[in-house]
Amino acid sequence: MKNIYKILIAFIGVLAVSCNADDVEERPVITPESAPVLLSPQNDFNIVLTKENENEIATTVIWDYAKYDGTATVINYTIEIAKAGTKFATPVTVTTTTARYKALTVAELNSALVNGGFIEKEENNVDIRIKATVGTGAEAQYSNFYTFKATPYHTPLATSHWLVGAATPGGWSWDGDAETEFPLVVGKTDVYQVTVVLKSGEAFREFLGNNFTSNGNWDASHNYTYYSGLGYTIDDELVNAGDGDSNFKYTGPTGPRVLTIDNGAKKITLD
Repeated sequence: MKNIYKILIAFIGVLAVSCNADDVEERPVITPESAPVLLSPQNDFNIVLTKENENEIATTVIWDYAKYDGTATVINYTIEIAKAGTKFATPVTVTTTTARYKALTVAELNSALVNGGFIEKEENNVDIRIKATVGTGAEAQYSNFYTFKATPYHTPLATSHWLVGAATPGGWSWDGDAETEFPLVVGKTDVYQVTVVLKSGEAFREFLGNNFTSNGNWDASHNYTYYSGLGYTIDDELVNAGDGDSNFKYTGPTGPRVLTIDNGAKKITLD
């Protein structure tokens, strides 16, 4: 009886292997036939991206479908960008879709550019192409490419404060990127620091938020008397402006300074 069981188990094993082999042999082979063709954007496209318009459409990428020879299957299209002239040695994926076009918002394009190492607030030459793939076994196909120009904006940290005032490079303005980002020191939760060119004899104020519009966020803020009232030690080159808003007034020489507000130590310093 035991021998019969052994023979039966062996037969089932051989049958299973045979079926798996047949499945592999009958699996359809999908081979590339024609690559996608990128239609837009082309070489004449030039865009300056701004945080204020991050939800608007920056551009719509359009291409003609790729073709594969074999059983019909879903084709995935990946929009890739790279620094111009690098031959896509290290491409950055913008997004993937199964359609033949994709509208990219300002925020989406800016994120891809910043992640790809493109220089913020400067015009960059950007190569763009389409990558077509099916499943995991078929060969990828790549479209032609175009080179467009794009100026990405700086993506600030969510925890940052902001400096605005005549003593700062942007003056009393939130227009564009006029305000100066005042970020937390890496690894700290209560120390803010920035290198900024300060203008002698002028005032500024620290703002706690930024709505990234030209109207700015003039609400929550800290001035000189806020800190002095809490007993902070404040650098001698910073005084009360006495301008009705008790802003900080910088009295040192015009030039780059390192401003630090250490809330743990309750100190404000200039180096």
